[in-house]
Amino acid sequence: MTSLNANRSIVQPGRDASSSPRVSLPHDENIDLGRMIGLLMDNKWKIFFLTLLFGLGGAVYSLLATPLYQGDALVQVENTGTRTGADQIAAMLLQEEPRTAAQREILSSRMIMGRAAMRQKLDISVSPETLPVIGGAIIRHHIPRPEFALGRPEIWGGESVFIDSLAVESELLNLPLTLEVTEGGGYRLLGLEEEVLLTGRPGERVMSHDPWIEIRVSELLAPPGARFTVVKRSEQSAIRYLRNRFNVLQRGEGDSGMLQLVLTGTDRAEVESSLNAIAEVYLSQNIARQAAEAENSLEFLDQQLPSVQEQLVQAENHLNAYRMEHESVDLTQETQNVLSSVLDIESRLNDLEMQEKELARRFTPNHPVYAALLAQKAQLQRERANLDERTSSLPETQQQVLRMTRDVEVTQQIYVQLLNRMQELNIAKAATVGNVRIIDFAVVAPGQIKPRSALIVIVAMMVGLLLTVCIILLRNILNKGVENAEQLEDLGLPVYATVPRSDDQMKLVKRIKHRKDKISKHAIGSFLARRYPTDMAIESIRGLRTSLHFAMMDAPNNAIMITGPSPGIGKSFLSANLAYVCAQGGQRVLIIDADMRKGNLHHIFSDEAQGGLSEAISGQISLEDAIHISDVPHLDYMTRGMAPPNPTELLMGQSFANLIERACADYDLVLIDTPPILAVTDASLIGKLVGTTLLVARFGVNPLREIKIATRRLENTGIPVKGYILNAIEKTAAISYGYGYYSYSYK
Repeated sequence: MTSLNANRSIVQPGRDASSSPRVSLPHDENIDLGRMIGLLMDNKWKIFFLTLLFGLGGAVYSLLATPLYQGDALVQVENTGTRTGADQIAAMLLQEEPRTAAQREILSSRMIMGRAAMRQKLDISVSPETLPVIGGAIIRHHIPRPEFALGRPEIWGGESVFIDSLAVESELLNLPLTLEVTEGGGYRLLGLEEEVLLTGRPGERVMSHDPWIEIRVSELLAPPGARFTVVKRSEQSAIRYLRNRFNVLQRGEGDSGMLQLVLTGTDRAEVESSLNAIAEVYLSQNIARQAAEAENSLEFLDQQLPSVQEQLVQAENHLNAYRMEHESVDLTQETQNVLSSVLDIESRLNDLEMQEKELARRFTPNHPVYAALLAQKAQLQRERANLDERTSSLPETQQQVLRMTRDVEVTQQIYVQLLNRMQELNIAKAATVGNVRIIDFAVVAPGQIKPRSALIVIVAMMVGLLLTVCIILLRNILNKGVENAEQLEDLGLPVYATVPRSDDQMKLVKRIKHRKDKISKHAIGSFLARRYPTDMAIESIRGLRTSLHFAMMDAPNNAIMITGPSPGIGKSFLSANLAYVCAQGGQRVLIIDADMRKGNLHHIFSDEAQGGLSEAISGQISLEDAIHISDVPHLDYMTRGMAPPNPTELLMGQSFANLIERACADYDLVLIDTPPILAVTDASLIGKLVGTTLLVARFGVNPLREIKIATRRLENTGIPVKGYILNAIEKTAAISYGYGYYSYSYK
């Protein structure tokens, strides 16, 4: 024997709502964290699968996205070996610009970028026509062309073309041309309007004159019909294409001279070769620059050397002539000392004058470095003036020999310096290596830098998680469906039953579709009370049967209308199973499907809709013919009948009132299932003829505002609502801590 252990909460009329524990309601202004956590727990599988779906989407994106690779090389910019006095003074006063900053600008200049781009033939762009979205992935993963794709223009794995050279007239620069593979391994070049510009075969140099195009395709691996887009870039466009992917980073602290060259791209081989080309071009121009400086200096010295040599010869001749004229006058010890001092000052003045010429190109005379040099020069000039005063006291012959000897010695020093400098420059020119060297040649990282698959999947899953949580919480905020009897009691009417949602009921629902219907509908295929009599929902409906005694007190007749604010809230389910349990209790029950538009109560009895309410009201059949006897003892039913064009007018007639009166006289209980009150006015017409009206609200579906409007609409037409039925209550984590409406268990 089955024993019942029930702990249920059926709200009866007159029950004090304050006797049950007060909890935070959905319409409360305060945020209920417990409810929010409960909502997330209720939807944990939805959150899990949507998060997983987003992660899968991120993985698919990573698979389809074009990978980006990065290569790097390392170069060193060394200090120049020889510095002039001006360079040393400027360096000491921190006026010298860091050489690294200048070299970074040189590396990114059009001179370096242009030479490297032309060496790598980046002025020729060849891109395959691909399938949308997945075309790039097909080529990267070397998926061969299937048979159904033969003759199609899209490129598949293993198909390629290599253009050795391409030259076009200026009007065609940066414009896309189409290279299409033809039968026999040839190709043709098409213009913007698909006109044929030229035809050729791999290995041949082909030229057209109108417009002028010259092209040589060295390799072509693709079936007939395959297409490639070819663009001849201008030099500036090729430079921009390379420069936009290039970057120079400084390694080490301070002005270390270590530069890291970084290049990104979608082709690993192209990134490595282009980066090596940039480094090699940079190195070669540096060597050429150093050699050019030596060449310019040699050219200048070649121009100056004859003049200095001539001055030296003239000075020596003058000195020899004077000696012969005065019979070989020799310098005294005092005069030789003065001569040594004068030569030293002249040498230092010569150095300062050379430094002054170099500083004049950088600074104004007011600059501290320039001013310091001028002060030093003035000091030496004063010392030379003092020596000149000392020599004025010497004999005339000694003074003249001193001056001539000084001219010879100074000119000879300058001449020797020029010869030494020329020899140094010739050696430097022959062995020029520049002050730049390549430390590390280009190496491309083994993995791609973009897209970062793991990061994308994690971010996608985080986005999916946050988005799902936000949607769930937002839906809960916007969809404030009633969730407990207390909310309904706040409207001032009693709740006669709280019916839990039945999982077994879903097994009895079947899909039906008529020819004229675009989509299928749901219909109840059998009584839940018959198939699953111990279901929690049926026990609640049995409690409702008991509560009907209170609802029907002082009612003018024994007819009950069950309606609701909206469709799909379980009115037919409650009406049918209430009729069943009442019939089981010994009452003679008639259930009427008053929804003459979309009623499907006849499916429960495995009957047709014809021969029911609409025909009885319109007089086509008698009341006795409209009432059908079911296989359930004491339970009869009336189907909706054929859908009439004017159901509202039929309900307004006296025939329907007479039908209700006769049914109430013949049966102990008449249950009427009606259309939604907010959708049509049928319930307002039927309610005037019945003694009791019950309003059904579905858990989490019908908001309080909607229930208020439905109640007010009935009351405005003179139909008092006796109470509510809260249907399809779900035991969710969001409310389980506050409500205990159906903690039933059968053992």
